Amino acid sequence: MNGDRSYPAAVSGPFPTPPHRFDDEDSREIVVRVADDDREALVEMYEAFDSEDRAQGIPPVGEDSIRRWLERVFESDCLNTIAWHDDDPVGHAMLVPDEEGAHELAIFVLGSHQSAGIGTELLQTLLGYGKREGIERVWLTVERWNEPAIGLYQKVGFEIRNTESFELEMAIRIADSGDEADDVSTAEDDSADEN
Repeated sequence: MNGDRSYPAAVSGPFPTPPHRFDDEDSREIVVRVADDDREALVEMYEAFDSEDRAQGIPPVGEDSIRRWLERVFESDCLNTIAWHDDDPVGHAMLVPDEEGAHELAIFVLGSHQSAGIGTELLQTLLGYGKREGIERVWLTVERWNEPAIGLYQKVGFEIRNTESFELEMAIRIADSGDEADDVSTAEDDSADEN
């Protein structure tokens, strides 16, 4: 999005914060956690990505390109969450700051785990984490033909803001200046991670 971007006036949410546990629609236990030093696991996940699951040139193809890309999205000013099924990452979502004080969002879920509700939970948990960390505005671009992704983004509160290019630009407001974070994680989420 360019410097003329606009954001919805209303704040969306509340959203869960990590760690967030849930059963997906295929009855698999999934936990979304803040990414730590999980790059090696993500390299393996992204190497397994089908070309049909890549959008706008990301994730990149090839181990070296994936590693360079992850170096950028794991810089200290970026937020990353990972959806785990057992010991395997099955989804990754990130917020990368832009030059106007907002953050760009990207999300990826392995094809084998798509259409099971993981993307929705991963996206909402990333937004909850972002709000907790003081982020107010988030935007993204999505290919016009990607109706499942557009539907997912709209479901959690993103609005289409610009339709004049090949890609749609969507935006969400997750906080206003001075808002207290709405932490909707449950005691069960938190205590389950302590075990």
